[in-house]
Amino acid sequence: MSAMITAELVDLDLAADSKEAAARSLAERMVAAGRVTDLEGFLADVAAREAQMPTGLDGGIGIPHCRSAHVAEPTLAFGRSATGIDFGAPDGPADLVFLIAAPAGADTDHLTILSALARRLMDPEFTAALRTADDPATAAALIAGEPVAEPTTAEPEVIAPATPAVTAPETAAEGVPQERTFRVVAVTSCPTGIAHTYMAAESLENAARDAGVEITVETQGSAGFKKLPKAAIEAADAVILAHDVEVRDKERFAGKPTVDVGVKAGISRAPELIAEARGKAERGEVTAAAHPADAGGGASYGTAGDPDESGEGFGTRLRKWLMTGVSYMVPFVAAGGLLIALAFAIGGYEINAAPSVTEHFIWSEGASWAALLFQIGDTAFTFLVPILAGYIAFGMVDRPGLVPGIVGGAIALTINAGFLGGLVAGLLAGTVVMAIQRITIPPVLRGIMPVVVIPLISSAVVGFLMFLVVGKPITWLQKQLTDWLNGLTGSNAIILGVVLGLMMCFDMGGPLNKVAYAFAVGGLADPNDGSLKVMACVMAAGMVPPLGLALATTVRGRLFTRTERENGKAAWVLGASFITEGAIPFAAADPLRVIPSAMAGGAVTGALSMAFGCTLRAPHGGIFVVPLIGNPWLYLVAVAAGTVVTAALVVLLKGLRRPAAPEAALPVPDDARTPVAA
Repeated sequence: MSAMITAELVDLDLAADSKEAAARSLAERMVAAGRVTDLEGFLADVAAREAQMPTGLDGGIGIPHCRSAHVAEPTLAFGRSATGIDFGAPDGPADLVFLIAAPAGADTDHLTILSALARRLMDPEFTAALRTADDPATAAALIAGEPVAEPTTAEPEVIAPATPAVTAPETAAEGVPQERTFRVVAVTSCPTGIAHTYMAAESLENAARDAGVEITVETQGSAGFKKLPKAAIEAADAVILAHDVEVRDKERFAGKPTVDVGVKAGISRAPELIAEARGKAERGEVTAAAHPADAGGGASYGTAGDPDESGEGFGTRLRKWLMTGVSYMVPFVAAGGLLIALAFAIGGYEINAAPSVTEHFIWSEGASWAALLFQIGDTAFTFLVPILAGYIAFGMVDRPGLVPGIVGGAIALTINAGFLGGLVAGLLAGTVVMAIQRITIPPVLRGIMPVVVIPLISSAVVGFLMFLVVGKPITWLQKQLTDWLNGLTGSNAIILGVVLGLMMCFDMGGPLNKVAYAFAVGGLADPNDGSLKVMACVMAAGMVPPLGLALATTVRGRLFTRTERENGKAAWVLGASFITEGAIPFAAADPLRVIPSAMAGGAVTGALSMAFGCTLRAPHGGIFVVPLIGNPWLYLVAVAAGTVVTAALVVLLKGLRRPAAPEAALPVPDDARTPVAA
């Protein structure tokens, strides 16, 4: 820890009045120490992480943190505020602020040290000592501390009370006997896996100790994770899952009373979660996935036909399954799309007809390099539909769904069913695996279920359905959609642009935004003039909300708080980078004025982009891929027009009557941990 923090990285008189100003002040110390290479780029990464979920914690603690390519080495800066800074914690402002900067490729040792610090923040004696430290060197020494025992990812930590534990486990359905220790296993995880993951683990362990409960916690953080021992899971009376990203190997807990919450609940409501787990066990409430096949069948990641433990409806779960597939597909889209766009920029659009580079490649010719880029990108694109289908099935049933899902996706390509075929193949694969897992399997066969029986039967069934039952209708529907997109002209194209613009700007990274983005990305799997126009329209509209709010704070700063004016500075960068979430802080403070204004600007931009016939092969990049856009100057005009409309409406509405209490909350998308749209 001493290598990560020094006295120069400590500010005991932090004078910032907003979380953005606090992050900037501490980040400037990192820059001066040579730990951060690009201040604005790093702050943009911090702001993007903050937009996913506030980093304020009960007890007066703020922990802004991120992974960033602009961080030279793992670094920690600490600031102490006399007045407090609002980081979104339920109990009020934070007076202790820890800015954690991790490189994009931070090694496990450094991440383990940072996770140890996160656990120490749950110790009242540690935070009290920091509040009374009288000089930076003392504070740095306190934070560095002595070598910390490894209660993080090396081994799950068991907190055992003095009461002797009975070794023979008894299932929750039979009731938990009072004469033995109540046992719980838990998993914690958060989007970055640096701070909240380990703080939730520490909080749960402390609460279990106070309640006389034995707990074993698995932290699925950035430093890796070691699975809970099988014996601990079998002996557990209940399970607590405190997570904001999908729990890996969730099928291990099938048939156990389960409490499923967000990671911040694990930090702030740990005693309640322990009590809830005990209550579920006493009532015999087990998860619906407790089927005999699960024991030997590999994984049942969730069950399509059953209500899950969080009470989510089928529609919510369906959206999560589809977004899981899209989130795994997007990296292939990004890699392939940008490579193809670069190839066209270097060699022109005729480069797609170039011979294979394995047969003809001249090192000194730009055309050969363009052909190489195109052929690599085109190869990446061939994986889009199989990966989409495979990971939709993965989202439904975990690993057993991958084989039939990917096979079904490949068949969708073979029969020209395209993106729609991939969606259907993924859902079919997940459903077939679920049906197989419900069958009672003789014990002698359970060992071969996950590696032989499930892949064999599910692939055969999905292949049969795709080739002979649903394939032709989906192929026909895909052709109709392709022809419609190709034929989009005039008013039809403009109306679609308006609809997509409204969707992109309504929830700024939420479900509607992602549906519009997924529609555009899906078109890139089989690109044509219409689908490229859709992609350009969606990215243009997604840039408008943060750019519009940034412009509004610039021209009429008096209508905004000081915090919002600071947010406006970051919003310029976020909007230009196609990160729509940069507008969320404004929408959260004043949704009735900001959201309609953003939607109006997005609709204008979407309509103009379609009317101008702008096209785009790159799935992301904002202004940084403008040279690769068809009709780039008109594209910029469309973005600028929407930005002006949004800014003008925000200024007008706020000028009529400024909000008296800007504390309204905009729902943050529950899958913001795997954002696929800006």
